[in-house]
Amino acid sequence: MVQFVARRLLFTGGVLFLISLAIFVVTELLPGDAAYLVLGKDATSEKLTLLRSQMGLDRPPSERYLGWLGGILQGDWGESMILRRPVWPLLQQRLANSARLALLAWPFSVFFGVGLGLAAGLHANRWLDRVISALALFAVSIPSFVLAVLLILCFSIWLQWLPAASMLAAESDFWGSLRFFILPTVVLTVISSTEVVRIVRLSVIEVMHQDYIRTAKGKGLPAHTLVWHHALRNALLPAISVLALNLAFLLGGVVVVESVFAYPGMGRLLLQAVTQRDLPLLQAVALVSAALFALINLVADLVVFSLNPRLRSL
Repeated sequence: MVQFVARRLLFTGGVLFLISLAIFVVTELLPGDAAYLVLGKDATSEKLTLLRSQMGLDRPPSERYLGWLGGILQGDWGESMILRRPVWPLLQQRLANSARLALLAWPFSVFFGVGLGLAAGLHANRWLDRVISALALFAVSIPSFVLAVLLILCFSIWLQWLPAASMLAAESDFWGSLRFFILPTVVLTVISSTEVVRIVRLSVIEVMHQDYIRTAKGKGLPAHTLVWHHALRNALLPAISVLALNLAFLLGGVVVVESVFAYPGMGRLLLQAVTQRDLPLLQAVALVSAALFALINLVADLVVFSLNPRLRSL
């Protein structure tokens, strides 16, 4: 166990280093002049030269990368060129907003994804399986922005039950602003649970045909004992990685959903950084999102390792 954890931590550290390098290279290759975008109409050759020097754009790329990476390791994430604010407090605020939305949508996606996948797998090739599979196919086929617009039309414009936008003030109370989360939570639950339904369904069908399940049936075990104590644990193993990636996907910000609902999360911050070519902010958001995926995937691997005795014997 200790060796496995050490190997995974070393691998995750190497992945994060390569991701940081890739993010820096990609942002360097973006078209346009960042200094010119900051100055806009006031740009002159003298001002451009001075600003490039202040931003460090006149230094070699390798030197800028090492300085950027060293600053992050020391807790200095730089300053947004457009907003003129330190990057880290801004990231903390937006990450907290995305976390609030993710911690609402993710449990629902686990409940519906696992529950519907289990029901479909236990009733394979029957009417319930066909209905659930059809609903999952419909949900995965409809674009998230279309579903978001349909919900806004129905519940915000026609019925006027819920707000169309989810713009939150920095000091807003979570429970007091809960109604602003309902529509984006529904959209995120739908788009993040469909893959879980498919994975769990296929896994349950495969497990229920294993020899140990047939042996348990032959011993006359009740159906609920057979499912909950023998089949479900092994059937959920392939879904753990998908559930973990869904959580990282939600925490890292969903650009389309956050843009439609005007929600101030990581996704909208990333879009703002890209459109305004705010390099320090863009690099920081991309690195934090990638780190979330890597770290949550590490946790998922450790959970699978602890639940699967075959892996522990390797």
